[in-house]
Amino acid sequence: MEKIPSFSFKLITPRYWLGWFAIIILWFFVLLPYPMIEMIGKSFGRASMMFLRKRKRIAEKNLKLCFPHLTSFERKELLISNFESVGMGIMETGMAWFWPDWRVRKWFSITGYEHMQNALDSKKGVLLIGMHFLTLELGARIFGILNPGIGVYRPNNNALLDWLQTWGRMRSNKTMLDRNDLKGMLKSLNRGEILWYAPDHDYGPKNSVFAPFFAVKQAATTTGSYMLIRSTQPAVIPFVPRRRHDGGGYELIIMPDISANIPIHSKQETAAYINKSIEGAVLLSPEQYMWLHRRFKTRPKGVQERYN
Repeated sequence: MEKIPSFSFKLITPRYWLGWFAIIILWFFVLLPYPMIEMIGKSFGRASMMFLRKRKRIAEKNLKLCFPHLTSFERKELLISNFESVGMGIMETGMAWFWPDWRVRKWFSITGYEHMQNALDSKKGVLLIGMHFLTLELGARIFGILNPGIGVYRPNNNALLDWLQTWGRMRSNKTMLDRNDLKGMLKSLNRGEILWYAPDHDYGPKNSVFAPFFAVKQAATTTGSYMLIRSTQPAVIPFVPRRRHDGGGYELIIMPDISANIPIHSKQETAAYINKSIEGAVLLSPEQYMWLHRRFKTRPKGVQERYN
């Protein structure tokens, strides 16, 4: 298993005081009633468009690449809603880390849990296809409350945030694995564990193939899914934690096991199928997806830079 970051006294030295101040402010906000949290989060997210100009341009480009059929007005409305979700994502991260279990349960409903139960009854490992929704921290928390598993993550460069995010995620899960620890992931699935895995970001050209993603015909997609599925033959279950539009909290949508339909004859075929599944999930609440990421930064030879 991956060595988990632990608290040390170096984290209270002056270089981390600003970080602690931000954490305390976030902790204070998530003590408030949920309607106030939502109001503050969405307002902050909308205001952040003023100073996150680089991320705004990236999100605009992603939406244009993925949804060329939308009008410029429709994409603008989607962009604004997405930034409201960015602000809420910060609040939801604090909720995931600091709320007690009873409060998380109070604001969540679960749809499709029978698919998870069927997978558990099969006694196989379960590969949870998570996606980079802005609600992902809160989704991982509620899923862990239901069935503790193992998370795959990228260690944070900031030691304080690395410790805090791991501490928060392990409040309801077993442990965490570095996303480069393929051997650890394979061992976990072979032991019948539940493994949370997000294959929807651009992790660079190494160990990637090009596969369609929405209207982008050649999106760099990790081959990790292929290796995990082909080697361990787990149940493969996508899931979406989405914020309700009526202010009534959250819905965890657990989708049917797709393992029987995934082609594993080639890395490209597997990547294309997983991307198609992710597309369907994103379309459930596209405004809550992480469009700020440079999803299409890696490109085939001869394809122009997509973020000029």
